[in-house]
Amino acid sequence: MAAPSRKPDVFQAIADPTRRQLLSMLGEREMPVTVISCHFPMSRTAVSKHLRILAEAGLVKERKVGRETRYRLEPEPLLELKRWLAYYERYWDNKLLALQRFVEGDETDGTISLITPDEDGTRSAE
Repeated sequence: MAAPSRKPDVFQAIADPTRRQLLSMLGEREMPVTVISCHFPMSRTAVSKHLRILAEAGLVKERKVGRETRYRLEPEPLLELKRWLAYYERYWDNKLLALQRFVEGDETDGTISLITPDEDGTRSAE
């Protein structure tokens, strides 16, 4: 019995700095692997492997134009990453607000009050 196919992991695909650079390049325009590989200190085969990982995660699409394969960014899977980061963004905002208050001298006793997000997204001081 064949194992069920796993959904490609966007987080794993973008973990590599080379693949992040590929996504940035392809966000500007569609390119063939021959042009893409000129920007990297690695073989065309190595670049193709990175592109295959990005394609498996749904982050790039490829299309044949004659004998050439061209790649382009497919940004929709990045929404999963955006939603995940948005959840933690509220914690970063709270830390920055506490730091701002401290730096601006709003805290007279030398302690920093942490503001934590409630279940409904409002903020309360601890």
